[in-house]
Amino acid sequence: MNIEELYKIYLENPNITTDSRNCPEHSIFFGIKGERFDGTKFGDAALQNGAAYAVTEGDTLMTLQQLASYHIEQMKAKGLKVIGITGTNGKTTTKELVSAVLQKKYNVLYTLGNFNNHLGVPLTLLRLRPEHQIAVVEMGANHPGEIKDLVSIVKPHFGLISSVGRAHLEGFGSFEGVIKTKGELYDFLRENGGKVFLNTKNEYLVPIAEGIDQIPYVEGDVIESNPFVKFSYQPETVETPETTETTETPETVQTQLIGNYNIVNLLAAVTVGKYFGVENADINAALSEYAPTNNRSQLMQTEKNTLIVDAYNANPTSMAAALDNFKTIAADKEKMVILGGMGELGPGSDEEHDKIRAKIAETGVQNVWLVGKQWGRYDFETVDDVIARLAESPIEGKLILIKGSNSQKLFKLPEHL
Repeated sequence: MNIEELYKIYLENPNITTDSRNCPEHSIFFGIKGERFDGTKFGDAALQNGAAYAVTEGDTLMTLQQLASYHIEQMKAKGLKVIGITGTNGKTTTKELVSAVLQKKYNVLYTLGNFNNHLGVPLTLLRLRPEHQIAVVEMGANHPGEIKDLVSIVKPHFGLISSVGRAHLEGFGSFEGVIKTKGELYDFLRENGGKVFLNTKNEYLVPIAEGIDQIPYVEGDVIESNPFVKFSYQPETVETPETTETTETPETVQTQLIGNYNIVNLLAAVTVGKYFGVENADINAALSEYAPTNNRSQLMQTEKNTLIVDAYNANPTSMAAALDNFKTIAADKEKMVILGGMGELGPGSDEEHDKIRAKIAETGVQNVWLVGKQWGRYDFETVDDVIARLAESPIEGKLILIKGSNSQKLFKLPEHL
């Protein structure tokens, strides 16, 4: 069966599933082979559980990707605009903010959670329906060539790289490898006449964006961050009734985001919104209303402590930024940090962890718990060891930064603090 024939079946059965236990009406089950499972063995179970069709032969992942790519081509032909987003840090937050802004004017489909890999991206695209006007698609990578592969499926009109940083160095080989891989999004746009939303203050992104139609970020600054970011962005020039001169009316937004580093993510969302004609008032409302979830710079108030929980992602760049920001927060409580080790850094892991130790010292915070063998000298091997200590010696009355990769499972700690 070719893709055109499969697409006809998909149009009648547009619910795609890879879980044989969850097969709603009018669904197609794709049996995907993974490192720890083989979905191709569950075709019969999927059909028994309600799937209309099951795809279990051949390269099922490639078939899923081809179907998704074909589908988005049909949607683009009907007017759908596609924005591709990647980056080392901030790509998920940027995706969320951009989508929140665009939803004030358009019917938007965007990546849910972190469905941003070789499987998550096609599943995202296959949620597209005729009523959608814009798709905001997040793409992640930890090895060279992965963004190129994902972009070939998504085929975006617009691209945005939130940042490049020192993450997944084990897979990329070097920081230059990170830049090159993220830049594969730009390569596609350059070759296909696309446009890039560009942070012109980023010294790594400007050079690799040459030759692409650029939409520079609007200018903006953090007003305060204690702990939530309040910022202003480039004013519009308006004429006053009393004079023919012009006056500037800056836009000011109070957000629910923690961290000065989020200014670039916020300005990205403002820029995209302005480009697509979203009114300033709606942009401001969207950014004010957005509240982070999923352990991404969340402020939590428990009965005992105030927590800043950033336990979804950690690499040297984001760890340093979080500590710099934590240092600036004024607090009437004693500060404490609980940091998880950073993975996938390759031979330079020890050096990167030593740099973060030095950054911790700069904050002046005395109460520091390091979790994970990556630190070399650590206080706790696992998060369960931390939980055990808290059961014996509870902590109260502190402002605590919890920062670590999702694999460290520091998201377990809030209920114990």
